[in-house]
Amino acid sequence: MLFSFLAVLVLCGLLRAQQQLLHGSCNFEQGTCGYTSDPEYGTWTMNEEGRLITVDTAFLYGQERAVLVSPVLDQLEWSCLRLVYQITGAGSLQLHLRPDSDNFDYQLWTANQVSDSWLIASVDLPNTTIPYQLLLEGQPEHGPGNSVAIFEIHIVPGYCIECNFEEHHLCGYSNNWNPNVNWYVGGSLARDPQSNLLDNHTTSNQRGHYMYVDSVYAKHFQEVAKLTSPMTTAPMAGCLSFYYQRDQERGNIFSVFTRDQLGHYEEIWRPDVYATISWTMVSIDIKAPHPLEVVYEVAFNSARGGYVAIDDISFSPEFCHTETEPTFDPSIANCDFENGLCLYYQERVESKLWNRVSVKPNAYRIGDHTTGTGCFLLANTHFTSRPGYVGRLHGPFLPGNHKYCLRFYYMLHGFRKVDNALALYIYDQNDVAQEKVWNLADTSRAVWTEVEITYMKPMPSKIVFVSICKNFWDCGLVAIDDITVSLGDCQITAGTAGSLPGQCNFESGDCGYIQDKEEDNVDWLRVRGQTPTSYTGPRGDHTTGVGYFMYIEASLMRPGHKARLLTSDLRGSSSPQCLVFYYHMYGSGTGILSVLLRRSDQERDTLLWRRRGEQSVSWMRATVDYHCDIRHQIIFEAIRGPSIRSDMAIDDIGFTRGPCKDPGDIIPYSGFSEYFNEIE
Repeated sequence: MLFSFLAVLVLCGLLRAQQQLLHGSCNFEQGTCGYTSDPEYGTWTMNEEGRLITVDTAFLYGQERAVLVSPVLDQLEWSCLRLVYQITGAGSLQLHLRPDSDNFDYQLWTANQVSDSWLIASVDLPNTTIPYQLLLEGQPEHGPGNSVAIFEIHIVPGYCIECNFEEHHLCGYSNNWNPNVNWYVGGSLARDPQSNLLDNHTTSNQRGHYMYVDSVYAKHFQEVAKLTSPMTTAPMAGCLSFYYQRDQERGNIFSVFTRDQLGHYEEIWRPDVYATISWTMVSIDIKAPHPLEVVYEVAFNSARGGYVAIDDISFSPEFCHTETEPTFDPSIANCDFENGLCLYYQERVESKLWNRVSVKPNAYRIGDHTTGTGCFLLANTHFTSRPGYVGRLHGPFLPGNHKYCLRFYYMLHGFRKVDNALALYIYDQNDVAQEKVWNLADTSRAVWTEVEITYMKPMPSKIVFVSICKNFWDCGLVAIDDITVSLGDCQITAGTAGSLPGQCNFESGDCGYIQDKEEDNVDWLRVRGQTPTSYTGPRGDHTTGVGYFMYIEASLMRPGHKARLLTSDLRGSSSPQCLVFYYHMYGSGTGILSVLLRRSDQERDTLLWRRRGEQSVSWMRATVDYHCDIRHQIIFEAIRGPSIRSDMAIDDIGFTRGPCKDPGDIIPYSGFSEYFNEIE
C-alpha cells in the first residue's frame, strides 16, 4: 500500500523557506489570483474561509464540468507546476495548456483518484516563447457528495524532479511505505538526537532539511525504502545532481533507478564507497524521451545497517560528463520514400530488388500509405530475371544501449506462401545478423498493415528488411512504406501526447465527435475490417490496417441522403490552422464528401473542401487550410451517390498550426483516368 506523508505535512502547515513563486501561483487566501471560470461551463466556487476553490455537483446546475482559466503566462524558462487537489466521491481533474496561437487545448495531466486527503501533482512546463494559459477542468460525476477541490497552485522555476526538501510539500516526492524502514524528513525538528547524520547540506546548520533513512527498526533481511520523484511530463536530457551521505555500519545497498510508465526499472547509479565523512555530490547523465520517475532506493540487511541521506536534487539540460554521447535524433532512420530512399540502401546495385514506385489514383491498385498518391518501396519478382531472389534493404546505424520503437507499414499481394515474403533483422557494425525481430506469418492481402517493434542492443546496430523468393511461381509483390524510429518503448510512445479536440484515429472510440441529428438522415458508423458491400469501401483502416474507422453504409441510405459528423467545439485563433485527414471513396456509385466550417456567429456553414465520385481504391490524404478566430466546429458531410456502391470512409483526423506544409490534395480528381493500373 502506497502511503504519502506529504499530504499530512500539507495539512499540518509545516512552513519552511519559501521558494520563488512565478506568475500563475495561487493559494486562494486573498482571492483567485486572476483565475476565472470559463462562462460557457459551470463555476468554480471559493470556500468562505478561503484557502480552497471547488466545483460541486450541487452547484453545477446541469453542467457537466467547470473550467478554471489562468491569467496569461509567459515563462521563457522551464518551470514546474505543483497542484494540491482532492477528488471527493467520484470525478476527474484535468490540466490543459492553451497556447495563444492554437485552436486547441493540450492535455498535460489528468487524475481520477478519489481520496479523503489532499494529493499533490507535479507537471513540467517546458520553456516557450508563446504566451499561454492553463486550464483546470473539474468534472465531478453526477450524484450527491461528488466534488473536486484545489488547495494550492504553485509554479516554481526549474524541473519537477528538483528539490531541496525545504518546501512543506517536499516537491511532490513520495514514500513507498514500509512499516520498518522509510525515508523521513531530517533536520532540526525531525532529526533523531542520537543520529550521526550531518547538518543540512544547503544551509550547513540545523534549520535546514534533508531526507534520510536508517536501519534502526529494520527487522528482516534486505528491507527496502524507496523515495520516488514525480513523474516527468516532458522529454528531458541532461545532468541529474544530488548530495548524499552514507554510513554502512553492517551493510546497506544504495541505488538510484529510473522507472517508466510500464514499471520497468533501470539502475543509473550506485556508490563506490561504503561511507562518506561529509556531504558528497553525485552527477548522473539522464535521458528521458518519455515519462519516468527517479527512485532512490536503500536496502538494509539488519538493524545495524547504517543510514543514507540525500539533499539538493537538481537538474541541468547540459550533460555533466563530456564523454556522454550527445542527444541524437533517431528520426534519421525515418523514411516515407517520397523524395528517395533516405538513408536506406541495397547491398549490390546490379542485383537490386527493392524499387521505389508510385501508383496514380485508380480503382485497381492501392497507392502508397503516406498520401495515396506518393511513393513506396516494392519488391517485385517481375523486376528480376532470376527464378528466385534474396533482397536486403539496410537502414542507417543507430547508437547502442538505447531502447527504440520501430514502426513501418507493409502490404502483400499475390503470394502463395508468405513464410519468407518479409522479415526484419537487426545487424551489427560487422554486417552480421544479431536477431530476427519480426517475420510475416499470415496477413490480410492488399491492405497497408502497421508493424511496431521495440528493441534494444548494446552495440550500434541497424535494421535490415529481407524478402526471399525461392520459387518464382510462389512469389508476388511485397511493399513497405512510412518507416519511423523513435526512442522508448512502443507501448509508451504511442500514448505520451495528450489528445486534442477533433484529433482522432477512432481506435478507442469516437473522440467526442457528434452525430448531427437535425440535418442528416443516418449516422456515421465506427467499424473495423472490410465494409459489407462488395466493390466499395476500404478493406481496412488507415491507422494500422486492422483498426477502426468511420464510414457511411450506402445500403442503409437513399440516393441524396446525407450523414454529418461534427467535432466538439474548437477554440478560435488568430493564426491559420491545418486540418489533415484520410478519406476513402471507392465504388462506382460514390457520391460527395465535403468538409464544412460552422462558425458560432453565422447560421450558414462554409464549404472548405469537396470531392465527388470515385477517387481510388486507396486511402487518400487531404490537407485543408482554414482560419477562424471564434469558437467553431468542423463538419464531415457524406452524401450518398446513385447506387449502393457508395460507401465513404474517414480516418486519422488531425489538426496542426497552419498553414499546411504539404498541400498534397489541392487538385480535384474525378477518379476516371487513362492511367488505371499504372505503376510509375
